[in-house]
Amino acid sequence: MPSSKAPAMSSTTLQWLSLVAVIWLQSINGTNSNFPAYSSQLKQMLSLSQLQLNNLAFANDAGKLFGWFSGIAALYLPLWLVLLVGSSLGLVGYGIQYLFLTHRIACLSYYQIFFLTVMAGNSICWINTVCYIVSVRNFPLQRQAAVGLSTGYIGLSPVIYTAIVNTLSSTPVQRAEDYLLLNAILPLAVGLVAAPFVGSVDSGKGKRLDAGFIVFSLTTVATGVYAIISSSMSSKLPPLINAVGVGLCMMTSLIVPLVEFVRGLLERGCYIRRDGRVCDDNAIAGNDEVGAEAESGVKEVLEIHQDDEVHVIATVEEIGVSLMLRRLNFWLYFFVYFLGATIGLVYLNNLGQIAQSRSFSNVSALVSFSSAFGFFGRLLPCFQHYICSRSKSRVPGPASVAALMVPLSGAFFLLLNGSNIALYISTALIGACAGGITSIAVSVTTELFGTKNFGVNHNIVVANIPMGSFVFGDMAAFFYRKGGHGDGGGCMGSECYRYTFMIWGGLCTLGTILALILHLRTRKFYLQRL
Repeated sequence: MPSSKAPAMSSTTLQWLSLVAVIWLQSINGTNSNFPAYSSQLKQMLSLSQLQLNNLAFANDAGKLFGWFSGIAALYLPLWLVLLVGSSLGLVGYGIQYLFLTHRIACLSYYQIFFLTVMAGNSICWINTVCYIVSVRNFPLQRQAAVGLSTGYIGLSPVIYTAIVNTLSSTPVQRAEDYLLLNAILPLAVGLVAAPFVGSVDSGKGKRLDAGFIVFSLTTVATGVYAIISSSMSSKLPPLINAVGVGLCMMTSLIVPLVEFVRGLLERGCYIRRDGRVCDDNAIAGNDEVGAEAESGVKEVLEIHQDDEVHVIATVEEIGVSLMLRRLNFWLYFFVYFLGATIGLVYLNNLGQIAQSRSFSNVSALVSFSSAFGFFGRLLPCFQHYICSRSKSRVPGPASVAALMVPLSGAFFLLLNGSNIALYISTALIGACAGGITSIAVSVTTELFGTKNFGVNHNIVVANIPMGSFVFGDMAAFFYRKGGHGDGGGCMGSECYRYTFMIWGGLCTLGTILALILHLRTRKFYLQRL
């Protein structure tokens, strides 16, 4: 008879559950992308000028300037607490704005809304920090694949929030209120569910782990395809059916840990054996001590084995922020990101205005199109990891970034063509390349500066995003207003952003050169890993 004692989950099952927790957290962590859905209501209630509204859009990203606080907290606090702190910041930041928008709070000043927007934007950094640390710690040998899978789901946040809002409301005012309410409560609700699974897990390595990533990749791609189809058929698909479909797609991420858990139950119950031998039920009780001893021995071997593997994928150096800021490699890396992914994100943030200036009618379809390619672009590191693991080779992180910077640069010059097909192609390239660089950057940060202070170090790197949002956003606005003759009217035609695209393309080209220099400086380190 099998033992009646309820077995605990295996470390592999907990490992996969931690990845599911990260995926779910990332899928609802794109709350800043919902800002356009309620910004017009804020503008109306506060009687804001367009400049003040642009400043609120900047505040939406400015929280990343203080993201390093979450990295410091992760050094001293358990990850579940860091997660709940971040979720609570979002609850306060978005929640008070929701109460103001629904007239439950009498009056809030512009500066109070600005501060709440910064706080809400900062909450995203806390959740991202937890997700990145869990991916790096629990999948040290597959961290590129784990990060690529999880960050891809950030691109699905608008799809998830829109699917829920469509089932709850129909009028623009109600939709704006519901977006703010979901921004406040959904991350906290998912955070409470995910909190027990965001700890460190003894990780393993083997064919079954690689097979699990293949299944995760397939379900992720299927989810992305469904998101594209549902977005393009939003007018024909009932909102409730669409929301259920999105929910079922998210539940497919549980397939791998569920299969692993069932396998573990059958193995512990002696219904199946990995070695194919017949199980002697009478020997189970007497072998408990031996089994525990053997398990301990296996763990030691795995730890030694993993130490060897980690040595193979060693970092250039294990340093903190103070030393990192003195390294030339950091500044090369910082400006590569600043002149690459950040410019791409600024373009995507201004995509609606850019499309309107070119008399492009179906703006929402173009935005969904860019989100879809951004989603698949974030999966590029996962596909790269799979291909490299099959061919027993590795592609240096800086080289991967440089390879993505080339089409990114070309896309901005292609936008000088005023045709709609050029707009579609360029948007697809920018979305995919910016998403890919964002995902690869997590692995590059660990490889260049180590894993011990990763939470702080990477938040320092991504602090360039709000800086770029301010600098490049104002640059685009300046040339746009100049094209509109500065009279406050809108600018129409491909000339509105011509100089902006030329400058952005030139800066991306400079970023490509810097990425190649960084690759040459770190080439020896990556060659030692092969």
